[in-house]
Amino acid sequence: MTEETAQSGAAAYRVLARKYRPQAFSDLIGQEALVRTLTNAIEGNRIAQAYILTGVRGVGKTTTARILARALNYRGPEGDKGPTAGPTGDCSICQAIAEDRHIDVIEMDAASRTGVGDIRELIEGVRYRPVEARYKVYIIDEVHMLSTSAFNALLKTLEEPPPHVVFIFATTEIRKVPVTVLSRCQRFDLRRVPPQLLASHFAAIAGKEGAEAEAEAIGLIARAADGSVRDGLSLLDQAIALTDGKIAGAAVRDMLGIADRGRLFDLLEATLGGRLEEALEILADLYRLGGDPVVVLQDLMDIVHTATRLKLTPRSAEDEALPDLERTRGLALGEGLGLAELARAWQLLLKGYGEAQLTPQPLQASEMVLIRLAHASTLPPPGDLIQQLKDETPSASPPAAAGQAAGSGTVAVARPAQSISAPPTAAVQPTAVAVPAPQAAAPACGTLAITSFPALVALAGDKGEQQIAYHLEHDICLVHFSSGALVYRPLAVAPQDLNVRLQRLLKEWTGSDWRIERSEEVGDAPLGEQKEAAAAAHTHEALQHPLALAFLAQFPDARLIAHRRKADALPPASASDDALLEDGGGLSR
Repeated sequence: MTEETAQSGAAAYRVLARKYRPQAFSDLIGQEALVRTLTNAIEGNRIAQAYILTGVRGVGKTTTARILARALNYRGPEGDKGPTAGPTGDCSICQAIAEDRHIDVIEMDAASRTGVGDIRELIEGVRYRPVEARYKVYIIDEVHMLSTSAFNALLKTLEEPPPHVVFIFATTEIRKVPVTVLSRCQRFDLRRVPPQLLASHFAAIAGKEGAEAEAEAIGLIARAADGSVRDGLSLLDQAIALTDGKIAGAAVRDMLGIADRGRLFDLLEATLGGRLEEALEILADLYRLGGDPVVVLQDLMDIVHTATRLKLTPRSAEDEALPDLERTRGLALGEGLGLAELARAWQLLLKGYGEAQLTPQPLQASEMVLIRLAHASTLPPPGDLIQQLKDETPSASPPAAAGQAAGSGTVAVARPAQSISAPPTAAVQPTAVAVPAPQAAAPACGTLAITSFPALVALAGDKGEQQIAYHLEHDICLVHFSSGALVYRPLAVAPQDLNVRLQRLLKEWTGSDWRIERSEEVGDAPLGEQKEAAAAAHTHEALQHPLALAFLAQFPDARLIAHRRKADALPPASASDDALLEDGGGLSR
């Protein structure tokens, strides 16, 4: 073979993605809805003036645009046929379009021609009729890359183009296309092609190329393609060249940097079983064999997801696309772990995957992820830990812990309600922690009877006088309260006319005159301060409960985030702690 012949043969080779590009609607795979809609539209002569095709890379957007251009301009071998959704190989115009050499089908790459000048040049040619074809078709790829001014220049022509013009747009970023453009187009979303459909398609192409491919190898390629036909064909082309026509699963794993699936199951089982030394050795072996640590973590996440799916929906094991290894070992893994453990493993792997992507040392990051996962697998479930702590808690609480309660991971304390009203000579009690429960205002003979100061504060809030209620709670010290009389010492921030305003409101609410007086006596602490002191004492009480102390011993960094009491009054002394339990509060790490 001469050098010229060798160069000619090399130039004649076409990559699989171009060699097996679909030439008709029937050749498209995984896009049944698109094919059915366009076929019915062409057969019914319902041709839109503009189409927009969207989807991930490699699913056939540009290919579909070219097929549609040939279908609309089909004339048949004799030149007397109309548009068709069937084969177009016997039409000279369609053959020219397929070879990208027809003057009436104009393709434009918006990624390289983004300006308004490019669009104006295109619009100038719209008014001229096609030279030979039935329709002048403009295919604009990656249309979302056009500038705002370019989109604006296109709008009017796009809405009312001449009858001989059809626009076909393709984009991977449909959200970047202005809605004014979308509203003028028929939109078609091309779906990702399922792995099982890709696998059968790739297997057929491998057979046409004379290559022997193992089912495992084809499955790995289909999974790595991630729904893209073009990506998968590029990988298949590479695998054929790598293996000299005999595509084995191990060779494809090496090519893709994917670890052996069985070893990945071994790695995950060793980690979740707490056998950390074994897990780190397996990870090191995979790394030496060319496995990417970040991809290993991604595969472990995939295994956890598969095991969870099989555990929740056993019928998914009947999926033919699921390899036997993943079916059997995934079922076993799901049976050996609870949903809580699987969910925890997923969360730790997901967080570690993000960390490993950012670190300059992905192997070390992956090892630390496995260490965290192994450590977490040895911890008991939170529910079991709470039950264990409850079982170890003494049944009789010491006197200092009277009124404390625990259960179901919460710490609750009950205490009696106390009135804060005092005689006029009462002294300040800064350590007071009792907070009375607000009493509902009771109707009496068409008027309201206010029986306590907290009830007065609550009534002001209920009547929409939030400012008055705030002043009563925070800005005064109660000296004396009785039905029809209120004596208080104002703080510096209290308004001067508070007594006048309050007297007027009480007359309106209760129908009787009230005696509201200011005093220089000390009085009680403001109601708001008493509530804060009561809450602090309540929290201190809750943290002294045996269950809380045991929890803090197990989790030193835990903190009390919520606690609630069962009732406002303390139960009888004979009541057990269980009578005070209430969900809703707990210790949090």
